[in-house]
Amino acid sequence: MAPLRKVLLILTIFLFLIYVDAKNMRYIKSPRSILPFPVFGDVQSQLFPVDATKTKKPDFETEFNGRWEVINVDSGVSAMHVNLLPTNKMIVYDATVYRTSRMRYPQTVPCVPYIDNDSKQQLQDCFAHAMEYDIETNQVKPLKMTVDPWCSSGGLAPDGTLVSTGGWNDGTKTVRYIRDICPYDMCDFRESIDVLQEPRWYGTQQILANGDFILIGGRRAFSYEFVPKEGQKSEKAYFFPFLYETSDIDENNLYPFVHLTPDENVFVFANNRSLLLNPTTNKIVRTFPVLPGGSRNYPASGSSVLLPIRLDYNNTFSETIKVEVMICGGNSPDAFITAEGQKVYLPALQDCARMVITDPNPIWDNEMMPSRRTLGDALNLPNGQILLINGAQKGTAGWWDAEEPNLAPVLYSPDKPKGQRFKVMNPTTIARMYHSSSAVLPSGKIWVAGSNTHNTYKDVDRYPTETRVEAFYPPYLDPNLDQFRPQILQDSSSKNLIYKARFETQFTIQEVGKGGQLAKGDIKITMYAPPFTTHGFSMNQRLIVLKSGNIFQATKAGVYKVSSVAPRFPGVAPPGYYLLFVVHRGVPSQGMWVNIKSAI
Repeated sequence: MAPLRKVLLILTIFLFLIYVDAKNMRYIKSPRSILPFPVFGDVQSQLFPVDATKTKKPDFETEFNGRWEVINVDSGVSAMHVNLLPTNKMIVYDATVYRTSRMRYPQTVPCVPYIDNDSKQQLQDCFAHAMEYDIETNQVKPLKMTVDPWCSSGGLAPDGTLVSTGGWNDGTKTVRYIRDICPYDMCDFRESIDVLQEPRWYGTQQILANGDFILIGGRRAFSYEFVPKEGQKSEKAYFFPFLYETSDIDENNLYPFVHLTPDENVFVFANNRSLLLNPTTNKIVRTFPVLPGGSRNYPASGSSVLLPIRLDYNNTFSETIKVEVMICGGNSPDAFITAEGQKVYLPALQDCARMVITDPNPIWDNEMMPSRRTLGDALNLPNGQILLINGAQKGTAGWWDAEEPNLAPVLYSPDKPKGQRFKVMNPTTIARMYHSSSAVLPSGKIWVAGSNTHNTYKDVDRYPTETRVEAFYPPYLDPNLDQFRPQILQDSSSKNLIYKARFETQFTIQEVGKGGQLAKGDIKITMYAPPFTTHGFSMNQRLIVLKSGNIFQATKAGVYKVSSVAPRFPGVAPPGYYLLFVVHRGVPSQGMWVNIKSAI
């Protein structure tokens, strides 16, 4: 009788789990189908399932090590800060402090009055310090800013508004807002001045699970606060002793690395230490081991990235999701003062360190990069790889404080064995050091701009102020891989996602590769959160690999449909806009903008 009871118990648990999963995994209403065959009854009945027993094939190999293309010879504004909007417009801005750029306001736009510090006279600033860059046409429009956003922070709100915080001088307590396509030839930021509790210069802004932003640190701001809604003021600044403890003579804890974790806490890394903060209770959840080797934050200026969050690896009923942080480069704790005082440029750090912050006993696991790097960016690519790009091999952040530009990007494959993860790409010919930025585009190309090692715009110098814009083509954009590249059928794919719910994506592939059949594991669906990038850190960036079901093939060869499960809770994917990609054996499609939110 005992064995029978065990069988009944197991069967009861199994049926209960199926019931819970069915209750939680509600289907979103599918958009209009454009499949190239007649549909009678349910669309699913017109599709043929791909054989799920077929073995997943390896990613396509390529000898293509990337290429560079100048896509705008003079954008007018050096790209100190950048963020891609869901309208395919890049918001780019510099600082206003030196009252110059290579772009002037149109004659129809009034100049900005300001008081000159030397003469104490009111003068007029007629230069644009911000622009809207159209990534489809490579055309620019000037944007107007009246208070200084120098070394500020930012991120996309759930409705697609760029929210920018802090800056210098009259901008330190300012919150700025800009959204959507400009209805006229000229747009202005909406600026709420003096609404933050503390001056935020070199602070970090991170979106939380509820869609609000936490704003952490800044020069001599050993605290954090929550960004107020437009028209309101911040209520309180919370003293954060960790920032005081990690400061040193060079202030190597500015622009702290901050990442939201699936449990809705925030990982904060400053200088060489890190912890997990609960932004709801304002309590420290846990601390992590010290990362040896040197300083990692501004001005030593390493970079940090969350490795892809793999929901495809996780059990449907589990809320324990592996989270791994990687930090690369930086410099010695005294590198800034050495460069400033002696003009001696210390070699940048050459290591990358990974730590699984969800492990009970986490440790840093180090490996060496092919070259030293400071002032560089770390970008999540749509296929799960990481791109290390821009920067210098000696020195730190600061005016005239770096040498030996690192011209060659490095591709990092986190799933490969240690010792096989790094691959050096073809180099650019343009130095991208202090105040350079980069961004992943829907096409999969990398938008690269900026670099200004001076306290003004210089046309002739060892490292001139850069207003040229480049596109870098990663290896997955090898033209020989075009036949394997998926193309999303956007009109028949879900764009509005609900947490926990299933949704459908339809796509075509010209050629599936050797064997002529697609295996279930050959396709993965990824979601990418476009970040606010400045000073070597991409705030709010994350790539999520979704859990997907069977792939169905239409009667017409090359047309497929896949059902995926949206992230189950906003700690994994905060509400807002993402780029969704279909990735075929390492080759991503063009990204499609999607929005995720809770059910009404």
